Amino acid sequence: MSSKMSHLKTCVVFFLLVFVTYTYAATIEVRNNCPYTVWAASTPIGGGRRLNRGQTWVINAPRGTKMARIWGRTGCNFNAAGRGSCQTGDCGGVLQCTGWGKPPNTLAEYALDQFSNLDFWDISLVDGFNIPMTFAPTKPSGGKCHAIHCTANINGECPRALKVPGGCNNPCTTFGGQQYCCTQGPCGPTELSKFFKKRCPTSYSYPQDDPSSTFTCPGGSTNYRVVFCPNGVAGPNFPLEMPGSDEVAK
Repeated sequence: MSSKMSHLKTCVVFFLLVFVTYTYAATIEVRNNCPYTVWAASTPIGGGRRLNRGQTWVINAPRGTKMARIWGRTGCNFNAAGRGSCQTGDCGGVLQCTGWGKPPNTLAEYALDQFSNLDFWDISLVDGFNIPMTFAPTKPSGGKCHAIHCTANINGECPRALKVPGGCNNPCTTFGGQQYCCTQGPCGPTELSKFFKKRCPTSYSYPQDDPSSTFTCPGGSTNYRVVFCPNGVAGPNFPLEMPGSDEVAK
């Protein structure tokens, strides 16, 4: 009898391991190294989380997840019910995001276990820039499976036409039109998109940017890390504490 029970337990453990492996293609650790609070956001899974300096948040992303993005929100105030607003990256006035954030926001984008069993991922400035960021596999495997960064002082050097409180907006949101939004066919880089590309050459700078800004890793076996302010400082244009951080509900 004990032998049968032992065999049954082994089968259950094996089934659970297979189930977890099949269900989750990747874990993504989101860490805040900024000298102020960041309210991390993640869709279509995860929602949102307040991250004080040095705190992390682990997201378990299922196989087949696509059109996913992670970003940081700044200057937020939320009540005990999780309702409020953010200066940058706001997602409809809620802590737990179900939709995309309002520009400007630096984006980590990914799609897991897609063509040829590859993960596709990038840093995008198509929605503008608010926080320096690193996006990386925890175990790089060569080729296009390596860390990428966007840590330039974009907020401090932002063109006057794109400058907004807390960030540097994108040309499409600011001006609209085919030239900047690329909604009606092919388009090319502009002087404003080149501003972003020059400072973060591995990041997307406009909707139809060079495909070399997309990176790949083996699907189902790669985990990732997103770090806000990877250098530990946010640059001269950032205060040590974002406005309202003392009043925000945890």
